[in-house]
Amino acid sequence: MTADPSVSGASPLFERVLADVRATHFRTDLTVREIPAPAGLAPESVALSGDVRQQDHTADSPYGTGRLILLHDPSEPAAWGGPLRIVCFAQAPLETDIGIDPMLADVTWSWLVDALDSRRAQYDAASGTATKILSKGFGGLEDEGEGAQIELRASWSPVPGDITAHIEAWAELLCMLAGLPPGSEDVELLAAHRPSSPDRFFATDRGSRD
Repeated sequence: MTADPSVSGASPLFERVLADVRATHFRTDLTVREIPAPAGLAPESVALSGDVRQQDHTADSPYGTGRLILLHDPSEPAAWGGPLRIVCFAQAPLETDIGIDPMLADVTWSWLVDALDSRRAQYDAASGTATKILSKGFGGLEDEGEGAQIELRASWSPVPGDITAHIEAWAELLCMLAGLPPGSEDVELLAAHRPSSPDRFFATDRGSRD
């Protein structure tokens, strides 16, 4: 992960948070970098961008992309229930028939919760929305045909401690939405469209094609 050195002079708690964030290791097919955090959300913050198998480093990945912002406010806002808050976004394209699946939003949210719980990440006050978007091209965009995508916007308050598990859970969510469950770094994606369940991902082992 590349870092933004502009974050300096932080409080002791946020210094520990930054150390955890910057020490997190990611799978090789997920590009994560530190980006400027939005101003005015909290006294201290750090932001990450993530792209699955990014092909053009000047644009978001066509396979899946996301953002994460970790906020610190020592006044402990009532809505947070603590000094820290994580806000994240994840998005990936889908096949149209998967985009209309009535369970898609529920599955997407469950992937985030499962990723957090499997790492024993302690948190409170989780909330979010999963949005299914269907589209159809017209006129000059008619060749694009029909498409769909899923977007998850979520936030939760991590219990102060090791933040690594929370960052890893967000990273896993990005890859799951892109059709790459854990252990699939040697898997080749066949399309830029993603499924709604782990056993339906459009991928094949590279070795099987040799």
